[in-house]
Amino acid sequence: MEFKDTYNTIEFPSSEILFKEKNSKFFGYAYPIQSEDEVKPIIDSLKKQHPNAGHFCYAYQLGTDTITYRANDDGEPSNSAGMPIYGQIQSFSITNVLIVVVRIFGGVKLGVGGLISAYKTTAQMVLETCEIVEKTINIHYSITFDYKNMNKVMRVIKEKRLEIVTQEMEINEDSGLPIGKIELKTRKKNAEMVFDIFNPMFEIDIKRL
Repeated sequence: MEFKDTYNTIEFPSSEILFKEKNSKFFGYAYPIQSEDEVKPIIDSLKKQHPNAGHFCYAYQLGTDTITYRANDDGEPSNSAGMPIYGQIQSFSITNVLIVVVRIFGGVKLGVGGLISAYKTTAQMVLETCEIVEKTINIHYSITFDYKNMNKVMRVIKEKRLEIVTQEMEINEDSGLPIGKIELKTRKKNAEMVFDIFNPMFEIDIKRL
């Protein structure tokens, strides 16, 4: 079985796209997100942008190993908006993304079938404008060591081409000697190998973050 440690997402928010159906206007937007907390502020800002809109329907998906998602119909008939939008996230095989479709009612009812089609089409159109990028799934480790072992640690980091996220020195209260602390990241497929190198080393402590 092939080990997968990459995922697809969008790098930047999309530009606004407009889809019209029987006088109703559907504005589509896509955003890269890292957590659910980012959703409400985005919706709030779109509400300011479209004060006459009646529905702010959306779907998002987060995560790589463990997927979380939500589809919201925002007052449209059940499963006529959020799920068709979410279907496009699945169709494009992306994650860490939010798609919002804002509807301004045009006076003609579209029926459930018409709504499903309109929300799906708008989501598809907006994703077609996005640049989809492949990213690696990274594992972060914290390495703690006495300063005298600094060269040993840095040699492994250089040899294995590991990426340092943060690096700091502090003083050990007991010995008064400096301690190094490095957070590093590596692709998931290399994570076990990195742990196995540092773990047996004397006076060097490795922890997964």
